Amino acid sequence: MSAQVVRVCALYPELMNIYADRGNLLMLEQRCRWRGIDFRLSPSTLEAPLRDEHDIYYIGGGQDSDQRLCAADLVARKAPALRAAAARGAIVLGVCGGYQLLGHSYEIGEEHVEGVGLLDVRTVREDGPRLIGNIAITLEEGVLVGFENHAGRTRLGPDQPPLGRVLSGHGNDGHSGFEGARRDNVLGTYIHGPLLPKNAWLCDWLIARALAVEPETLAVLDDALEDAAHASALHAAGR
Repeated sequence: MSAQVVRVCALYPELMNIYADRGNLLMLEQRCRWRGIDFRLSPSTLEAPLRDEHDIYYIGGGQDSDQRLCAADLVARKAPALRAAAARGAIVLGVCGGYQLLGHSYEIGEEHVEGVGLLDVRTVREDGPRLIGNIAITLEEGVLVGFENHAGRTRLGPDQPPLGRVLSGHGNDGHSGFEGARRDNVLGTYIHGPLLPKNAWLCDWLIARALAVEPETLAVLDDALEDAAHASALHAAGR
């Protein structure tokens, strides 16, 4: 058995899995397997307890009705364990609806959906068009590309860093120039379609972080297809 293990918990995989976001888990698994790293995936469903024993916690996007169910369960049953995991250095990654749930709240008209507050962000469903299209953002570590499709406008708190700056696309609210949010090992983004297959470097960053090693120490893979997928998405975003 491999001496290296990456343990991943998928929160609400039966509900928060639209926009092909399950592909993020498949990408993590395959890049671990290719390197001989043991990959262990565990689901945490509605009403199930959340165990603070994983290296990566992942929550994808879902329909509004499913997101409401998951939000109530997340706050009532899973928030303490998720906060404890983040505090000890586990990675928490939220995509689209999952990103919104990592913040303080999501307002839909008169309805207030509570989040877990790991990121200092608040989201409001406002009048206006959905923010849809190809997107590219820049981070200190590299460029992320993908697709966004959200009606919520997410605003960062005064001391909350974004995940990145928009090169092309809408981002959090269509005008701030920011996309996503990041606090240490907690990351939220609207980029899906899915995120990791188009951004192999981020997948490797997550694996390395989970193993507490530097990304450049991971075994090198033949990334011709992954690089082509990234380049194609970058071109689609007009970059």
